[in-house]
Amino acid sequence: MVEPPKESAFGDFSTNIAMVLAKKKCRNPLDEANRIRSKLLENSNFEKVEVKNPGFINWFVPKRIIIGHIPYMLNKNFGKLDLGKGKSINVEFVSANPTGSLHAGHVRGAVSGDVLAQLLNFVGYSVTKEYYINDAGKQVEILAKSVYYRYLEELGKANSAFLPEGYPGEYLRDTAKKIVVGYGEKFADCHEFEWMDFFKEFAIADMMNKIREDLDVLAVRYDVFSSEKELIKNRAVDRVIDILASKDLIYWGTLPRPKGKDAEDWEERKQLLFKSTLFGDDVDRPLQKSDGSWTYFASDIAYHMDKISRGFDEMVNFWGADHGGYVRRVQAAVSALSDGQKKLDVKLVQLVKLLEDGHEAKMSKRVGAFVAAKDIVDKVGKDAVRFIMLTRRDDVPLDFDFKKIVEQSRDNPVFYVQYAYARSHSIMRLFDKTFPTKTLPPVTNVNLELLDDCDMLLMKTMADWPRQVLLAAQKREPHRIAFFLSELAAVFHSFWNQGKDNSLLRFVIQDDFEKTCSRLTLLKAMQNVMETAFAIIGITPREELR
Repeated sequence: MVEPPKESAFGDFSTNIAMVLAKKKCRNPLDEANRIRSKLLENSNFEKVEVKNPGFINWFVPKRIIIGHIPYMLNKNFGKLDLGKGKSINVEFVSANPTGSLHAGHVRGAVSGDVLAQLLNFVGYSVTKEYYINDAGKQVEILAKSVYYRYLEELGKANSAFLPEGYPGEYLRDTAKKIVVGYGEKFADCHEFEWMDFFKEFAIADMMNKIREDLDVLAVRYDVFSSEKELIKNRAVDRVIDILASKDLIYWGTLPRPKGKDAEDWEERKQLLFKSTLFGDDVDRPLQKSDGSWTYFASDIAYHMDKISRGFDEMVNFWGADHGGYVRRVQAAVSALSDGQKKLDVKLVQLVKLLEDGHEAKMSKRVGAFVAAKDIVDKVGKDAVRFIMLTRRDDVPLDFDFKKIVEQSRDNPVFYVQYAYARSHSIMRLFDKTFPTKTLPPVTNVNLELLDDCDMLLMKTMADWPRQVLLAAQKREPHRIAFFLSELAAVFHSFWNQGKDNSLLRFVIQDDFEKTCSRLTLLKAMQNVMETAFAIIGITPREELR
């Protein structure tokens, strides 16, 4: 490994190569490290090379190399990579059941999925953003029954208690009203089989319109919406079962009694099973229910077969953390269907706790047992929501504190970052006032050698941008972009604060135009890097904050 050490005092880079080689050659790691150190010191690109126990080699990069990066930092393509080399990748995210508006957990998955898609596009992948509509199965039937009850209510004909398993929330009343306006009492006295299909289709279409509106306020756009119902209708499940059968990967068998669970409802019976244990799963998985219909897993296999047939080289799915037990079986199916040639990466998104004045935010009476995505965005704005959702790894729970997010303080991460960008522009305005008859020359006419040691940390932080892009893309971790912005903002603010007490550390030095130009060129590079990162995250750079 070659990477920056945790403590900057230990150097710009550190490597464990001596310990790796010593183990292979049965040598002393420190001896091996010192041997390598002596070689590195012969090269002018290595400065102040040190050996630390138990065999790390640390070194500093010469100032001329760091300064040499500044023209690249001013290029709009700085940090852009060809990691993907045009490979096609499918990023599926949110895919919430179309039974109501999106909530905070969906928002987190929407932001992470959207930002990862932007990031992968930035590093050379051909990206398709996809939403899978689960518009088949029991939950759709329950939705239809719930809307039908609200429909009868609107007509004054509901005479029984609300369905115990139905969806609460006033939002269904809006859907019911639309049916009343369009169809009057047409379905009021019909049997269930007469109105069920219509209410399913109408409710799903209306719910998806609401979901699209929620996604729109988050500035999330999709390339493809896929339908589970259409897959089933087109016999995609039957075809994928035939494919698995041709590979001898399904059989009729009996699953063992579940361990560590309440198995009261378990019954010993023969089922059609997929040999998922051949691909790393802990148990073979059923493909059919007792009534002969396909399991959700069977539909999901067909869906991923559809992705494979569309030619995607890689697939990334963002799922809620409660789907963790489902990961292995779907990865097993992808491996089986593609003969191990296609890769499915599943990112699990943990819960979001909404806080108001230190207490969990109250649920919305309108949408039921959660706070709707649109309400969150209306309160704090799209930019704040997108940034805050990236301030933790996806697999770590996140507290979303409304009070802190509207504060203009260091405790508000999005304000702290946007303030750094806005402050850099205020410095540029100060330059115009201080030197009204002069303009900032192009970088080729700026003496960057005037930059000194106090400028190095800001330069080094910016120079790390391509590496952070690479790591975020390779590890599929979009939060790294927000983390980088926070670090860059912290370094900049620290530098700016030092200038309050020491005039030589200011960006604009009244009696030193050349030094000012070198610092402001560095500042322009910072603005460029921040704008690129903002674009990936999907937030607006603000030259002034009010």
